[in-house]
Amino acid sequence: MCEAGKAFAGPHRQTLEDIRFNGHSHRHLPGLVNVSIRYVEGEALLLPMDLRSICVAGASACTSVTAKASHVLEAMGLLGDGALGTLLFTLDEDNTEDEVHRAVETLAEVVYRLRSMSPLYAARASY
Repeated sequence: MCEAGKAFAGPHRQTLEDIRFNGHSHRHLPGLVNVSIRYVEGEALLLPMDLRSICVAGASACTSVTAKASHVLEAMGLLGDGALGTLLFTLDEDNTEDEVHRAVETLAEVVYRLRSMSPLYAARASY
């Protein structure tokens, strides 16, 4: 993972609750950060991120235009609300840590807003 990607996965893990970094921590394609966020849908995350100039893809590299979770994420044990709230960040050596921090802060704001409207999130304690 590029240095910016390490910054994304490092201290920012504490910024969002119910987030999963998908893939192996060391053996993966450099620059790809795939996260699943429970209680929100990936499609609902895309527009607010884009409006804040954060480029991110929904789902994973192995899906196209379907709203269904990818077979790879399903094989990894991500089903239901966790798999549908999946985003793929693509980073390279030109991305700065400041850009990554901004992306994570923006993601946290968007997730917070969407979860505040989510009946699934409100009822999570009963699951």
